[in-house]
Amino acid sequence: MSDKKFNVGNIEYGADQLFLISGPCVIEDEKVMMTTAEELKGIEERIGVPIIYKSSFMKDNRSDASYYMGPGIDEGLKMLDRIKKEFEFSILSDVHYPEQVAAAAEVLDIIQIPAYLCMQTTLVLEAANSGKVVNLKHGQFLAPENMIKPVKKIESTGNKQIILTERGFTLGYNDLVVDPRSFYHLQETGYPVVFDVTHSIRKYGIPSADPRGGARQYLEVLGRAGIAAGIDGLFIETHPCPSEALCDAASQLDVSKLEEFMKPLIEIHNIVTQYR
Repeated sequence: MSDKKFNVGNIEYGADQLFLISGPCVIEDEKVMMTTAEELKGIEERIGVPIIYKSSFMKDNRSDASYYMGPGIDEGLKMLDRIKKEFEFSILSDVHYPEQVAAAAEVLDIIQIPAYLCMQTTLVLEAANSGKVVNLKHGQFLAPENMIKPVKKIESTGNKQIILTERGFTLGYNDLVVDPRSFYHLQETGYPVVFDVTHSIRKYGIPSADPRGGARQYLEVLGRAGIAAGIDGLFIETHPCPSEALCDAASQLDVSKLEEFMKPLIEIHNIVTQYR
């Protein structure tokens, strides 16, 4: 577990309290977004784990130009701002271009750098200079110990509010592999480490709406392994009806199953915390 912490509002993250980043992969219609937010708020209250609401206003890395990319920054931020105010969630979303950062920072509490873009210096520095917490997703092409390089870029601006998120490696064969050694290397930076479980089970090269495009049977074992390795937070994309989701339909977790999914992970986290 990390030595460094970050604060959003009156909540301290990176301490002994496990936290969760969750929400639909991409912003969809009002019903999907508000239903998910309402479910997550209830879960947060029942299990006592703070939840950061995540959904992308734009997905610029879809594998086909015809796939849904989200409502865009203007409409997307309006929806996220509404959820923030109505449900009192901290909000996380990703930016793909430096020119998106200023507008995003007006609503977001945490700015996420997508895995594919973690080495893009101009983007990373722009996000860091916003003064917001920055969630750096570990590029699936990058050795985990080399994540210190984008970390140093952020630190060079004076911003030390950083999260590192693991999401598996791709070895060039349309599959992702989670190497537990990655958690060790990311923890060595001293910053809070999050495990993105649902992106780790995606099958590249297969449309996300195809049931073969994700391997949900691995969610429990991967989640438990990450918690046992001492991660600080979990990243689990959720949806009221994953099979109908407009992005990552094969890997998102049904929000109605999230509470039961989390219970054993919380128990493991409490045991690990005792032996820090």
